[in-house]
Amino acid sequence: MEADNPFQLLSTDGRARRGRLTLEHGTVETPAFMPVGTAATVKAALPRDVRGTGAEILLANTYHLTIQPGEDLVLKLGGLHRFMGWDGPILTDSGGFQVFSLPGRVIDEQGVRFQFTVSGEPVLLSPERAMEIQRKLGADICMAFDECIPYPAEHGYARQSVERTLRWAKRCLACPLDAHQLLFGIIQGGVYQDLREHSARATAAMPFHGLAIGGVSVGEGLDNLKQVVDFTERHMPKERARYLMGVGLPEDILASVDRGMDMFDCVIPTRYARGGTLFTVRGRIRIEHNRYRRDAYPIDRSCDCHACAHFTRAYIRHLFLGKELLGTMLATIHNLRFYQKLMADIREAIEQRSLGAFRREFLSRYDPGGGKTKRSRLSS
Repeated sequence: MEADNPFQLLSTDGRARRGRLTLEHGTVETPAFMPVGTAATVKAALPRDVRGTGAEILLANTYHLTIQPGEDLVLKLGGLHRFMGWDGPILTDSGGFQVFSLPGRVIDEQGVRFQFTVSGEPVLLSPERAMEIQRKLGADICMAFDECIPYPAEHGYARQSVERTLRWAKRCLACPLDAHQLLFGIIQGGVYQDLREHSARATAAMPFHGLAIGGVSVGEGLDNLKQVVDFTERHMPKERARYLMGVGLPEDILASVDRGMDMFDCVIPTRYARGGTLFTVRGRIRIEHNRYRRDAYPIDRSCDCHACAHFTRAYIRHLFLGKELLGTMLATIHNLRFYQKLMADIREAIEQRSLGAFRREFLSRYDPGGGKTKRSRLSS
């Protein structure tokens, strides 16, 4: 594993890590936040504009892309990078999270059976099928197929799920991928310490290029999230990249970086943007609020994004009230830039061994209650 390890650990600050992930389509500086392009597009943003926010890697979804347009067409048209006009690295989720939320799905040793949404015909998504789809899409990082259990779940069911996920992981490793593609394993176990530790040790013993913590941000709350990361991280090898799946509120990212996580993804910045909720260093604001009707300031005076450089809060509010597409585009650019600036500041703080001071200063002025949106993992 060490000979071809794509991850380089550059410096640490306590458990926090500053690293670099080298992939076929570019380098990713970590800790990193991956904007979500579920259906091969980051909603309301051109790839050029996403790149301009500082994003280095995007996430796309196996399940959604096999439904529409189909991985064979993507392959025929030159692969996912060319298809979506993004020349940087791409990570594809295995589709497990989406499939396990479908009504009427049946889980057995082979995989998950469900009805195809377009034709209604029965479909089996197995570890082998998930790997085949991701290989054809051409992602730089592919995710192993796992079972994502809901919260809460009984210990007995969670234990059976962990063992099934471990068996599926071995089947994923046996599947061929293209030479440039990496495969990450996924640690499961709900909120149970014994199961998380067992899953982490067993997954770490397999030759994955990186490890992910899955099954969090499904309603368990920040305290449980912290505990899960705490007792899982100590069993994750330091030399491999660590990915905390579906975690995306700034306060959650800070808490998780402090506990040794390297990579994050969530639709929160883009979904909130489409709803008119914008991130600032003071917290979230609702741009449609009447208080911004005559506001001549940018969304955030400390932000250097295109929206803040050229437009006022009053104008963006006007766009939202008029349901103009430009409003969601500018809001999306701003929120993505907020996240990428946060990650850059986190990386610099780790390099200077001052992450604790940075976190305290950030949280002292940041109000996480703006918008009062429930914490959960989102998928599109």
